Amino acid sequence: MESILIVDDDINLCTVLKEELSEVGYSAEYVNSGDAAFEFLQNNSADLILLDLKMPGKNGFDVLRELYEKRIKTKVIVLTAYADVKSAIDSAKLGANDFISKPYDFDELLITIRKVLQRDS
Repeated sequence: MESILIVDDDINLCTVLKEELSEVGYSAEYVNSGDAAFEFLQNNSADLILLDLKMPGKNGFDVLRELYEKRIKTKVIVLTAYADVKSAIDSAKLGANDFISKPYDFDELLITIRKVLQRDS
């Protein structure tokens, strides 16, 4: 079972998304900050991270930079309400595999998740 870590400060979104992903066969967990993501990853692995860009403290760009610096090999889909071309380009430069804007369509998100997980690292 592939594992997905949701990193978003919106707890309601996290709980709904975790339930939706679990219903279609993924092992999903969530944390509510960038720092908590790295605490989680110290003891757990994730095949994919769904990452919000705008969070208090360590934002999504900081998380992407740190994943790269620490050579943590996990795929990342940026899932953000602040979607614009510059953010998408900057996210890709920092290693994000894809970019989805909120509010998301779950079927579209699921297609993107499957596509990203099937790509070679």
